[in-house]
Amino acid sequence: MLIIFAGWLATTSFLIDFCRMLQKLQQRWKVNGINLILIIFTFAIGGSFCGLAARKILAITSIEEKTIWIFSYIVLVSLLWPVCVLLVSIPFGQFSFFKGYLVKVWDKISGKKIPDPPLIAIFASGAGSNAQKIIAYFNAHSGAGKVALIVCNKPGAGVLDIAKQHHINTMLLDKEQFFHSDNYISEFKKLGIQFIVLAGFLWKIPSSLIKAYPNKIVNIHPALLPKYGGKGMYGSKVHEAVIAAGEKESGITIHYVDELYDHGNIIYQATCKIDAADDAGILAQKIHLLEHQHYPTVIEQVLKLQNRS
Repeated sequence: MLIIFAGWLATTSFLIDFCRMLQKLQQRWKVNGINLILIIFTFAIGGSFCGLAARKILAITSIEEKTIWIFSYIVLVSLLWPVCVLLVSIPFGQFSFFKGYLVKVWDKISGKKIPDPPLIAIFASGAGSNAQKIIAYFNAHSGAGKVALIVCNKPGAGVLDIAKQHHINTMLLDKEQFFHSDNYISEFKKLGIQFIVLAGFLWKIPSSLIKAYPNKIVNIHPALLPKYGGKGMYGSKVHEAVIAAGEKESGITIHYVDELYDHGNIIYQATCKIDAADDAGILAQKIHLLEHQHYPTVIEQVLKLQNRS
């Protein structure tokens, strides 16, 4: 009985340690649970393939001396491993992660100094679908930027759950704090926040925050500005106005934020057709597709341009 109990304790302890290790990897790589499992499988299968390939190559050689064979095997595995892992990562949907991972490994081996990615704060008020896409994109392109903070003005908003899943710090602000205090700005500076992304954040940005981050705050609007912008024009209200006006196309506008609603310099626009049978709900779906497709990449391009200047 004691032996069984000791075995149970040892197994339980191992499982706890293993789960902690997985949790640390998930936090380090900034991935969700499913992607973590896929990454581990890619490591395992890629490693098996490169070991098998190395043996096959050595089998057609005339190397018989054991020491030379082992040395050759180690060299071959080292050379084949990156290729095998990248190939295996494609069907598992983890190519972007492993491409970035291998670049980091090479930079460390070569002694190249890797600059820290710019830290991003995302402001959101709702479910956070755009925030989710931006986080996933920068997790896969870690050198381009890093989402380090989610700022929200609604307790219980879905975006807070997304932040928790990705182990990202959050900050809840009320109107008094946001419009009549600058304390949160000093907190941003302490956290090293360098860039701010509005992703469904409905409050007007105060001038104090704009001055603290000049040309470093961007927003996405679900219409082709300068049309259908301004105070009160957000979400379904925009799409309803576009449909009511009989427009043949709509789209998204990504722009810098200034002191006025939907007024800053335009960075990028993408369009979609409006069919005769479309209502505001269908148009909203088309706009969401454009937002998810373009917002993360445009943010990356803006960060690259600012890093060069």
